[in-house]
Amino acid sequence: MGKNTSVILGEYYEDLIKKEMSIGTYASASEMIREGLRLLDERKQKIQAINNALDTGEKSGEPLSYDHDAFLKKMAAKYKQNV
Repeated sequence: MGKNTSVILGEYYEDLIKKEMSIGTYASASEMIREGLRLLDERKQKIQAINNALDTGEKSGEPLSYDHDAFLKKMAAKYKQNV
């Protein structure tokens, strides 16, 4: 069992919790707050993964030149042969 913690939410969030509990979305204020914290944690993890990918990309060196038309021709030839 977790530790009791007091928080001051303000009228807007108090009303939101009451509304969600009254329609059965959440059984308690604690359940709703835990869900919000889970979502916050998930969001932070996704942002960290994006930042890690950006760092990896930046450390990979200068971008190579890319010819879109040549790529399409290469793919068309490759997949035509396999049909």
